[in-house]
Amino acid sequence: MLPPNLERIVDRLKRRTDPKQKYEQLLAYAKKLEPMPEEAKIPENKVQGCVSQVYITADLKDGKLWYKGDSDAQLVKGLVALLVEGLNGLTPGEILQVTPDFIEETGLKVSLTPSRANGFYNIFQLMKKKALGFELGMSA
Repeated sequence: MLPPNLERIVDRLKRRTDPKQKYEQLLAYAKKLEPMPEEAKIPENKVQGCVSQVYITADLKDGKLWYKGDSDAQLVKGLVALLVEGLNGLTPGEILQVTPDFIEETGLKVSLTPSRANGFYNIFQLMKKKALGFELGMSA
């Protein structure tokens, strides 16, 4: 089961049957993404295996994770925004339970190039890795 915010995003994208509309939705998400401070764009926040430059940070506040992200490619920035909006405010444990197969539900996977689809998984994996770090830190 998906967290409510992610569920809403998936539903919104599912309703767009035309791949062009899905892209426009992603670009709209990209525009809404909160700017990321330049000093956060460091190697440990960089998503490996992405053609474009992608950065993700995570902060734990009151037991909940808050991500920020950025990319130099608008479409990828839209994917980052989708994940940030979908996962923000969840506990690390809740994030660790989310599997990346929801991207197939959105119908986006079909319209993403293999390198972008791969990039999406790499972004998601880094977000989960950061969540796991907090989860282990809290239980240690």
